Amino acid sequence: MKKVLCALLFVVMLVSCASAYDLANPPVVKIPNGQLMGFMNGNTFTFLGIPYAQAKRFEKPQSVPAWEGVKSAQSYGTISPILDQTEVGADEFVWPHRYWVQNENCMNLNVWTQSIEESANKPVIVFFHGGGYRNGSSIESAAYDGANLSVYGDVVVVTVNHRLNILGFLDLSRYGEKYAGTANLGMQDLVASLKWVQENIKYFGGNPDNVTIFGQSGGGGKVNNLMRMPSAKGLFHKAAALSSSYGLIDKELNDKIITGTLAKLGLKDVSELETYDYYDLIHAAQAVCTELGTNWTPEADGEVIQAEFCDWANDIPFIGSTVFSEFNYSWRFDGKNKNLWTEDEALANLKAKYGDKAGAIAEEFKKVFPGRKLADAYFYYAAAPVSSTIYYICRRGLEFILADKLKTARAPVYEYLFDYEVPVNGGILPFHCSDLIYVFHNVDIPVVSIATGGDEAAHKMQDTVADAYLAFMRTGNPSTEKLEWKPYTPDEKNIMVFSAESKCKVLGDEKLYTLIDEALAK
Repeated sequence: MKKVLCALLFVVMLVSCASAYDLANPPVVKIPNGQLMGFMNGNTFTFLGIPYAQAKRFEKPQSVPAWEGVKSAQSYGTISPILDQTEVGADEFVWPHRYWVQNENCMNLNVWTQSIEESANKPVIVFFHGGGYRNGSSIESAAYDGANLSVYGDVVVVTVNHRLNILGFLDLSRYGEKYAGTANLGMQDLVASLKWVQENIKYFGGNPDNVTIFGQSGGGGKVNNLMRMPSAKGLFHKAAALSSSYGLIDKELNDKIITGTLAKLGLKDVSELETYDYYDLIHAAQAVCTELGTNWTPEADGEVIQAEFCDWANDIPFIGSTVFSEFNYSWRFDGKNKNLWTEDEALANLKAKYGDKAGAIAEEFKKVFPGRKLADAYFYYAAAPVSSTIYYICRRGLEFILADKLKTARAPVYEYLFDYEVPVNGGILPFHCSDLIYVFHNVDIPVVSIATGGDEAAHKMQDTVADAYLAFMRTGNPSTEKLEWKPYTPDEKNIMVFSAESKCKVLGDEKLYTLIDEALAK
């Protein structure tokens, strides 16, 4: 009864606070730099496009000057320029995108909160988008909207834009002290965003002493690399890297990128790049990356980013994850839906993909996933070709990341596999990015409901996943009253399998992903 009364009191206070504002009377928050006007989305205070830093091209992020009057924070800010998008992605139906105005002045963030009382002290979660270090934005997916998670968990949600590709990671340091750190400007932007959170989030009801960062794909790589940055010390307290990239580029390769780019452009003076047309520059630089078989990645320069995790990062509780299919998109198979395959057809397809390893892979898959359709083995993204730039975004790669984190960890490490199949188009296995729908509690966004089926099972899944994340945000332990989640250790490789019947267990797929890796290597 006491818990019920407390919950009712919270709702009354929340509605009372929010009811003082509406579309005719929007909320205004005063931060040290000036006043920001947001808007109400139901009872959610929403502030978009807040500048957290500024910089000229190839310069480090600087503080934003204070302003007079009230600055509007009612629309998303500009995003980092990227290569021209000329085609609709094959995943558009199941992962709807949003594209936006691009500008090099793109260091801004968005905040959703249930209170603007400084004493509210709510947990804070900061999200870094995917797209590698080349593409993407904080609003690229409809699923990145933070309102529903803020409401569901009564937390403060922050999403961040920063400089990408040549603007954030073109290493010019060989050309003098003026360009020191240019290989990691995009990562320095993220540090600046977290410093802004430390200094300002209390004005949005957030607790600066309880900040969780998480990112997916390239965003997960950003999380991993922030733990290698001495300047990020004390800026966050828990971290999650979903389907994350891993590894850092070396300076020798970076030097080849810039010398090759200058040669393609016919330039001798690097300072000319400071005012060079962005699109001419990115196309030239991207062509060089393609020739070298690489892409934009931070560099372990020993100053901005270290090669190993910082000592303080050993005290950060950490979640690492993958999804069942990642880049083996089941909708891309040239033929009938995998749920219509017979056992013989499934084995034939496995043989076409894995050659003489197919039988052993099929046998091992049945051991790891008993009772499951053999057809699913075709799409299990457990390993990737060694030459792939996404090598670590797979089950085998995640084991490497977790082992690296555990070498010196003093805080617990957790792992999950997202394995929830949606009924759309006859059945779609979980693909790269799909778990974010449930983390953000966004099944009810119309375009997302279409992509997930929007049924009772989808709603149950988003509650299960979001509850675990919220528990992790609050305590550093993702276990809930309904679902125990044990830490991952070298001796007990526990993994939470989010599925129709979620369960934490030792998956034991090491032999399976080794077989797949060997088959792909051939």
